[in-house]
Amino acid sequence: MRTLLKNYSELLLLLAGIIIGSILGLIYGQKVEVIKPVGDIFLNLLFTAVIPLVFFSISSAIANVDPGQQLGRVISVMGLVFLGTVLVAAFLTIVTIWIFPLQAVTTGPAAMTAAEKVSVGEQITRLLTTGEFSELLSRRNMLPFIIFSALVGFAALKAGPGAKAFRGFLVSGNEVMKKLLILIMYLAPIGLGAYFAYQVGTLGPQLFGTYASSMAVYYGFGIFYFIVLFSIYAFLAGGIPGVKLYWKNNLVPTFTALGSCSSIATIPANLDAAPKMGIPSHIGNVVIPLGATLHKDGSSISSIVKIGVVFAMYGRPLSGVDTVLLALGVTVIVSIVEGGIPNGGYIGELLVMSVYGFPVDALPAVMIVGTLVDPLATILNATGDTVAAMMVTRIMKGRQWLKDLTGLQDPAAMPVDRG
Repeated sequence: MRTLLKNYSELLLLLAGIIIGSILGLIYGQKVEVIKPVGDIFLNLLFTAVIPLVFFSISSAIANVDPGQQLGRVISVMGLVFLGTVLVAAFLTIVTIWIFPLQAVTTGPAAMTAAEKVSVGEQITRLLTTGEFSELLSRRNMLPFIIFSALVGFAALKAGPGAKAFRGFLVSGNEVMKKLLILIMYLAPIGLGAYFAYQVGTLGPQLFGTYASSMAVYYGFGIFYFIVLFSIYAFLAGGIPGVKLYWKNNLVPTFTALGSCSSIATIPANLDAAPKMGIPSHIGNVVIPLGATLHKDGSSISSIVKIGVVFAMYGRPLSGVDTVLLALGVTVIVSIVEGGIPNGGYIGELLVMSVYGFPVDALPAVMIVGTLVDPLATILNATGDTVAAMMVTRIMKGRQWLKDLTGLQDPAAMPVDRG
């Protein structure tokens, strides 16, 4: 019992903080808003530290790769896995909507500010790059920042012996930032507890409004996808031991994602869980940070539900080969362009409106749906990165990859990786 409590002390403290916070939210309602700054402080610490963590994690992984690790193959396999799971999530959501049609949602016309007219080329430029180095340091520009971090890593790798000291600096920086995140996570029970109290106290009543139909479909299928499909992915990666290993170490990332509503804030928890799942560092340190921005199964499901809501509003069926293919294409784009921040799907919602030619009057309804599904969407987005990394490892290392890792399948012998 003592060993069990020691192994799960962090999780139990985190659960205790979340439960206490939720109870306070239910009892005191909006009065708990006074403790929201406590949660904000914790999240701000996470967001501040995660930027250098992503830089050192990606750049050090690339800069110190050896030819046997086949970085190019890792990225190629990762892209195929990301694309495959996003499309599976999207198509199964469409099937779910066919089986359980969404009810028409009514919304009044709303005055919308005219969107800035920019060319396609300029949109791509803004998506991939920034005009100032300082703008790279914002979590709102995670994709350009990840590209920059990867380029720094490639440059350090190609520089050869002359960059040996710099590569060592990147490795040391990665270790320091991971330790910093561990220190910050000691505050998680208090910080996430305060944030849960605020969310339950202020947003709880909205969960049972006029959007019950879309919420039922999203949360019903989302929970099914989380439990069943992630288990299938883990089984494909490592059989029954892979499923056990995944769920044993996926609890802390799940609650971190739920409390923060941020894929970016969940990166530290995922990086800590990855070696416990048997994922090699040169795979986990690339797949997980990139996945936080590029791999979004939850956003894929959300995108289809939003499309279904608008179709229901205007009495159009979500059927036909061209409609379905376009929906899948939009979903892939949305899963890439959405940032890893709370309620970061507004770009995708505007994309849905423009692609299908719906009036902007429908945008408020879609935005509300996006806000209400954000907690579960973030859980699916964030925790899907580790199971994707397991599948990448399976493809890269072969069928016996998990059996070759001593200690991981024996809970008592499993090492606790704190760095």
